[in-house]
Amino acid sequence: MSITRRSLALATIAAAAALATLPAHAADAVHVGVSIPAATHSFMGGINYWANQAKKDLEKAHKGLKITIKTAANAGEQANQLQDLTTVNKINALVIFPFESAALTKPVAQVKSKGVYVTVVDRGLTDTSAQDAYVAGDNTAFGRIPAEYIAKQLGGKGNVVALRGIATTLDNERMDAFNAVLKGYPDIKLLDAKYANWNRDDAFKVTQDYLTRFKNIDAIWAADDDMAVGVLKAIEQAKRKDIKLIFGGAGAKAMVKTVMDAKDPRITADVSYSPKFIYDAIKLTAEARLKGEPLPAKTIIPSVLITKDNAKEFYHPDSPF
Repeated sequence: MSITRRSLALATIAAAAALATLPAHAADAVHVGVSIPAATHSFMGGINYWANQAKKDLEKAHKGLKITIKTAANAGEQANQLQDLTTVNKINALVIFPFESAALTKPVAQVKSKGVYVTVVDRGLTDTSAQDAYVAGDNTAFGRIPAEYIAKQLGGKGNVVALRGIATTLDNERMDAFNAVLKGYPDIKLLDAKYANWNRDDAFKVTQDYLTRFKNIDAIWAADDDMAVGVLKAIEQAKRKDIKLIFGGAGAKAMVKTVMDAKDPRITADVSYSPKFIYDAIKLTAEARLKGEPLPAKTIIPSVLITKDNAKEFYHPDSPF
């Protein structure tokens, strides 16, 4: 063998040996697909903002990482986009905020069956075997804290109505927790609880119905700050003076500012539930996949009571939500 041929052979062997010593995950690019609802209201505006911030920060920090974000206006569109993410974009990890629980469970299970690592955020699936990990705020506390606050403020007696979100596992958790607290207050009557889809316009219509049907309402739980805006508009239009307390949820900056400045005597508290958890879910998933490691099966981010005393801690004027 000539010196040149021997040198080339030795170089090839050395290169192969060097590659063999690299961690297995270093040779594999991680492509995370992010599937979220469109920014149809302010909370989802926050979700979209933090998802895109995660893409910007994480792709800059990790050269072997690619993040593709898809937004959907409804459950059907989101299911179709999952097909594109797997067949066209060739993702190997998915972070999904399902539009609806039941409608997205089978499409997500199909993605997982193709070997894609799946992290579900906030709105859980009806079959948890379709996911690898779950990241969410504390939905039990989200329902329990308003019920406890309302019961205390009403002195354990009065008429209450509730506005729910969309039919999802998290909405069930919140409503179940709310009802569990009220069971301890037999003199508080929950007159009705209807879905208003976390939407201002829908909340306005549901509240109009409540105000027409019920001549005395002491407190309204609108399980989202966007819905609380619709509630306030309906009350103002109807010129009702009987409602003593309106409790929203999720810590929107306008609602936190109202609590902080004591602008409205009916709005004296809120409960935290920041859309930034989508950033956390994407970061946790991406960095775990880069290391070739799994996430914990469940990661829950605490929800806490916001009052005038601590509102400054939850007020973020530059946030879209």
